[in-house]
Amino acid sequence: MVLAAFGLAIGSFLNVLIDRLPRGESVVWGRSKCDHCKKPLRWWELIPVISFLLLGGRCNRCHKKLSIQYSLVEGITAIGFAYVGFISVSPVILVLTLIVLCSLVVIFFSDWKYQIIPDSMVILGSIAAVVLAAQLSTPVLVSRIAIGILCSLFFGALWLVTRGRGMGLGDVKLVFLLGVLLGYPGIIVALYVAFLTGAIVGVILVLARKKSFKSSVAFGPFLVVGALVALIGQGYILNFWKSIL
Repeated sequence: MVLAAFGLAIGSFLNVLIDRLPRGESVVWGRSKCDHCKKPLRWWELIPVISFLLLGGRCNRCHKKLSIQYSLVEGITAIGFAYVGFISVSPVILVLTLIVLCSLVVIFFSDWKYQIIPDSMVILGSIAAVVLAAQLSTPVLVSRIAIGILCSLFFGALWLVTRGRGMGLGDVKLVFLLGVLLGYPGIIVALYVAFLTGAIVGVILVLARKKSFKSSVAFGPFLVVGALVALIGQGYILNFWKSIL
């Protein structure tokens, strides 16, 4: 419960990172504002989840709907903190894993909302992932860094071939982080899930006339989803593949 409550507070700060990093704004100075009327929010309007419920999901001034993103990020972070706290075997693993989790949350929502993956979050997550791998053994560390580099080279080649239309440079950097975090065969599961879910969502958006076949869709969120699926359900997916092959 303590970690979940802490996660709610951290989630509120992650929302600041999500909205300010892609726009190049300071994450330290400046008060949070309504997305619509730009009214600075007072302290009681910034309480994680509770403020959203008390305000009925609307700005207290312009009465326009507030984005569900804020409560969603806070809720996901709270659940993630509680889960990581439950499975972590040491304080070091706990802290490093939480850093990676926060990085991935910011990357997911920043890319989905602005189609920008903040370099600072990729760097922070990558450093934490490297230190995590080092906790296992030197051979594991070396192999995971190699896997991360290979993933970046593969995605870099895709970026060159498609001239940036298939994916962005942010994705090229992100897969290094995921390669180091997951290793083999986890990264294979993550990429499979990412490409599969990306294709399904893309088709749905086209059928719903939200996008055309020529429109770009942020791929970072699907890579993050793939990574989380691999971390939680890798064993089940691999066993399923073995049963049908």
